[in-house]
Amino acid sequence: MTKSKKRKSSEGLKSLSASLLCILGGILVGFIVLAVLSIFNPKIGFAEAIRGIMIVLGGPFSGGGNSLFQLGNMLFNATPLILTGLSACIAFKTGLFNIGAPGQYLMGAMVTLIVALSLPSSSMPVALIWVLAFVSGTLAGALWGAIPGFFKAYLNVNEVIVCIMTNWIAANVVSWVFNGSRFINVAETKVNFIMKTTANNIATPTFGLDQLFSGGSVSSYADISIFIAALVAIGLYIMMNKTTFGYELKACGFNRDGAKYTGMNEKRNLLLAMAIAGGLAAMGASLWCLNGHQDFKWDTYQTLPTDGFNGIPAALLAGNNPIAIIFTSIFLKYINVGGSNLAANTAFNEYVSQLMVAMIVYFSGFARYISSIVGKKKKSLQEIESEIKMTKEEKK
Repeated sequence: MTKSKKRKSSEGLKSLSASLLCILGGILVGFIVLAVLSIFNPKIGFAEAIRGIMIVLGGPFSGGGNSLFQLGNMLFNATPLILTGLSACIAFKTGLFNIGAPGQYLMGAMVTLIVALSLPSSSMPVALIWVLAFVSGTLAGALWGAIPGFFKAYLNVNEVIVCIMTNWIAANVVSWVFNGSRFINVAETKVNFIMKTTANNIATPTFGLDQLFSGGSVSSYADISIFIAALVAIGLYIMMNKTTFGYELKACGFNRDGAKYTGMNEKRNLLLAMAIAGGLAAMGASLWCLNGHQDFKWDTYQTLPTDGFNGIPAALLAGNNPIAIIFTSIFLKYINVGGSNLAANTAFNEYVSQLMVAMIVYFSGFARYISSIVGKKKKSLQEIESEIKMTKEEKK
């Protein structure tokens, strides 16, 4: 095994160990909270706290007879989180912080729904409309993500500031476009929501997954979107680690001036990185909307989609590894489902699971810091040893 492979293997094990420690730390804090609540509430015994943490850790499998149904819905709901996590990942790799995923998500959802509900399925192939809606939504997010990328690359404006501004601009644009439009879900008297894409016979293929993950006579929302997200994650991993373009993006993240000095077009790379990040976030929204069972809430001028922000902790917990983001995203949704079952079956509420997720994210950042300190110390010792060897050789 070469030195580079050994180094990568060591870094991978270090990242995995840090992530596991973060998860254990978050679970421990959640259990302590449940224990404290049970102690100070005479109606709740300590045994209930133990039962509560087991329900949270059971995720969809603690839902009784609805376990398969909850599992299918969990996998579907993890899809947009995987893609927003990948969005944060590619920005991190390029030395950027994409906090604009919520706005990119909204623009992707808006364009996807307009295309999916406007094109006539009676005269056009349904599969073609699905592809056009998916691609259009992804491109809309890419264009929206390119805005902070342009300001950062060519005007040196902090991308966080521009991302925050574009988030709220997108939220108001979406509200303005859909307000009073023909796309509002009037049929189900849900005037704050847009029609499901099945109103135009458009839905992502399920290949029987909705029946496989069913709760009796009720089918889940599961479709092939989870596999699409996984393939995108694999593709991003290959691009970042096996291509010249990916190497250039990472080089800009390590040292932008150094990348420029070696002849790389760092401005173009920054712009493209944010555009790809925006496209990934919008792709998550497109797959969510095209499921056919989801009605999008259009009056977004006061709120932003949570998955846009939650992609950041998914990426951090995965150590910015695209493949690992698949599993961290599913795990975060797994804990959320366990929290819902906690509220349904005990005297505790589901916010305990959200606290656990928050603590996992906090520990994730802390573990990365400790890991970097250890790495720096190790590197400095190696440098000292090499300097000693060189000194001895010079004396000879």
